[in-house]
Amino acid sequence: MRGSISATLWIPAFARMTEALMLYFPYMSDGGEMTWQKILIDEGYLSAEAIAKAEAEAAETHADALDVILSSGIITKELFGQAVAEYYHVPFADLTAHPPTGEHRDAIPEHIAREDRCVLFSESVTEVVFATDRPSVPLGADYAEHFPGKSVKVAYALPEDIDIFLSSYRKALDTRFAKILEGKGRAAMEVIDEIMLDAMAFHTSDIHFEPNEKNVLIRFRVDGILHEAGKLPKDVYENVVNRIKVQAHLRTDQHFGAQDGAIRSHVNHEVVDIRVSIVPLVDGEKVVFRLLSEYMRRFQLSDLGLSPAFQRQLMASSQKPFGMIMVVGPTGSGKTTSLYAAVKTLNHSDVNISTIEDPVEYKIAGVNHIQVNTQTQLTFAKGLRSIVRQDPDIILVGEIRDQETVDIALNAALTGHMLLSTFHANDAASAIPRLMDMGAEPFLLSSALELIIAQRLVRKICAACRYSVEKSHEEFAKEHPSVAPYFPGETVTHYLGKGCTACGNTGYKGRMGLFELIPATQALRECIMRKPSAMEVLSIAQKAGMRPMFFDGVEKVMNGVTSLDELLRTATPPEAYAQS
Repeated sequence: MRGSISATLWIPAFARMTEALMLYFPYMSDGGEMTWQKILIDEGYLSAEAIAKAEAEAAETHADALDVILSSGIITKELFGQAVAEYYHVPFADLTAHPPTGEHRDAIPEHIAREDRCVLFSESVTEVVFATDRPSVPLGADYAEHFPGKSVKVAYALPEDIDIFLSSYRKALDTRFAKILEGKGRAAMEVIDEIMLDAMAFHTSDIHFEPNEKNVLIRFRVDGILHEAGKLPKDVYENVVNRIKVQAHLRTDQHFGAQDGAIRSHVNHEVVDIRVSIVPLVDGEKVVFRLLSEYMRRFQLSDLGLSPAFQRQLMASSQKPFGMIMVVGPTGSGKTTSLYAAVKTLNHSDVNISTIEDPVEYKIAGVNHIQVNTQTQLTFAKGLRSIVRQDPDIILVGEIRDQETVDIALNAALTGHMLLSTFHANDAASAIPRLMDMGAEPFLLSSALELIIAQRLVRKICAACRYSVEKSHEEFAKEHPSVAPYFPGETVTHYLGKGCTACGNTGYKGRMGLFELIPATQALRECIMRKPSAMEVLSIAQKAGMRPMFFDGVEKVMNGVTSLDELLRTATPPEAYAQS
C-alpha cells in the first residue's frame, strides 16, 4: 500500500495547502494579528493593490483569495513558503524538492514529530535543522537529547508537505486491523475510522469493500486507478457493514437487495460527504463509498487544465443570455466538476442559478440545488419543468438521460436561459447525432446549441520526482510509430515520475483534463438541420479550427504535465479518431 498510492483527486496542491495554512496559522502568531496578506506585503512579494484585486476576484467567484493568487501564478506555493520563512527569520525547507528519507523519519519518535509537526530536514557535524509549519513555537529539549553536541535549528515548511511526511509513519492497514481486533473495543467503528484516515491521506475518490470466500478486500481508487489497500477478516465484516448501514440510515435487516445512502463524516478537521452504495454478492454485501471532500467547493475554472484559448471560448459561450453548453465524456471523466467550476464563475448576486442533480454532490453558496427523488416522482424532466417556472437565468441539469429531458432543456435554452448539462458521448462530434437519436429536434438543437466540450482525465506527473527522457526522433518513432508525427523536431523530450514520498511512489500526483471544444458556428447549425453523422460534424468542426483531444494531450506531454503513457491510455491519435 505504501508504495502503490498516489495523492489528490484532481485537486491542485494549493487548495489543500491553503486549507492547512488557515488551520495552522494560529501556531504562527507572534503576539499580533498575523495573516498571509500581511506576510506577502511586509516581505515585498505582493503589493496591497494586487492582494485587493485578488480578494475582489475571490469575492466575485466565491473562492479563497489565496487560492486565486496561487492559481493565477502571481506567486508559486514555494515562493509563498519562502515569504513565510522570511517573515519568521528562518530558512525555507522545500520538502517537495528535498523529500525526507526513511532515516529522517526515524530520527525522532513518531509522537514527537506529530505533536510538534516537524521533520528532520538536514544534519551536519555541528547542527541539525528541523522543518516545521510552526516556526514560532520553540522545539523542546527532546531534540537536543537525540542529537547531543549539535545545535538545533528550525526551518519553515508548508503544512501540506508536513502532512505528507507525517503520513509516512502510518503502518499498513492490515497491521492496524490486527491490533484493533486484539483489543476489546468497538472494532467495527475503529476499522472504519482507520480506513477513512488512510483514504483521506491518499485523497481517495472511492473506497471498495469487496467480500470474497476468505476475507474482504479493501481497495482505494486514487487518481482514477484502483489500488489494494488491505484485507479485513471475514468474521468482523458483518459488524462493519451494519455500522455503515446505521450511519447511512439504511435497513440493517436487508441483506439481499441494493441500498443507497449517505454519511457526513469529519476526518482530520475536514468535512467529508460519503455516498454509500451496497449490493449483495455471492460472498456477502459489497460496499462502495464515494468520498466528496469539502475542499472540492474551492475548485476553480482555472484548475481544470483548459488552455487559455479554451477558457476564453467557454466563458464567451457561458456569458451569453441563452443557449446550451454540453459537457460530454464517459462516467468519471470530470464532467460535473467542469460544470461546477463554470457555475462558480457565473455565480453573482444578480443571477439566479438553479440545478437539478442526481445526486447533489457539492453545494455552492447562492445556487439553488434540487435533488432528484424518484420516490416522490421528482425526475430530471419534472424538476427541470419546475425550475423553468422559478425565474432562472442559468440552469444546470446534472445529466440528460431521456427524450423528455432533452425537449424541455432545448426549449429552456431557447426561451432566455443559459442551460448547462452533461451527456454520455465518446467525443464532442458524436454528441450531436446521439442527441438526435434520443429525440432532439434538429431545428431546436441547431438554434439552442452554443458549445460542446468533450473531456477525459489524465494523471499529472509528480512535480517532486519528475525527470525528462530525451530520444532522437528516429528512436522515438520506432517505439511509438502512431504518435511520432505529432512530436516534431530532431529529438523528442517527454517526462516521467520516478516515484517519491510525495506521490506514494507512483510517479503521479493529481489529475487534470484533456479537452476538445466544438463551438456552434453557422456552418455547424446548418449541418445539424441535415441530421449529420459524427464524421460530418467532425469535418465541419475541424475546418473551423477545432483541435481533437489528442493534440491537447500532446501539448501537455511536451510541457511535462502528463506522461506519454497517460495520453495513450486516455486519448486516440487523430487517424484512428477519424475512422471511429
